[in-house]
Amino acid sequence: MRKYEILTKYIPIIRQDTFREWHVDTKNEGTEEHPYGVPYVEYRKIVRNLERDIYAFDENNMDYNLKNYGEILKRNGIEWGMKSMEMAEVDKMDAQTVLALLMGAVRAERFCDGALLRFLEQGNLLKWLERLQDIDENG
Repeated sequence: MRKYEILTKYIPIIRQDTFREWHVDTKNEGTEEHPYGVPYVEYRKIVRNLERDIYAFDENNMDYNLKNYGEILKRNGIEWGMKSMEMAEVDKMDAQTVLALLMGAVRAERFCDGALLRFLEQGNLLKWLERLQDIDENG
C-alpha cells in the first residue's frame, strides 16, 4: 500500500461525483402560515468519508504535524484562506504542505459552511490529491 492511498483512493470518485445535494422545501405553500423552508446543501457520503480519512491520516502520521497546518502553510508562503489556498502551486510541493492544504480545507469547513465544497468544485482538492499520488509514485 502506498503511503497516501487512504486519501488518493478518492481521486476517481471525485472526478465523477457531484459532491452535494440540494434540499428544497416542497411541502409548504410559501404562505405566512406555511412558509417555505430555507434550502440547504447536504454533502454526499464521499465528502464525509474524505474528511474522516484526512483526520485518520493525521492521527496515524503525527510526524507530519498537521495540527499546525496554518504554520506549515505560512512557512510555504500560503495563507490559510480560500484565495491563497486555491492559488497555491502544488506541482513541486512536498507532501507535508499538500497535506496541510487538505487539513486546512477540512478545518475551513468547520468555520465556514461550504468551504470544502468550494475546494472540491473548483478542482483544488483533486489537484492536491493528484500531487500526493505523484509523490507516492515518483518520490
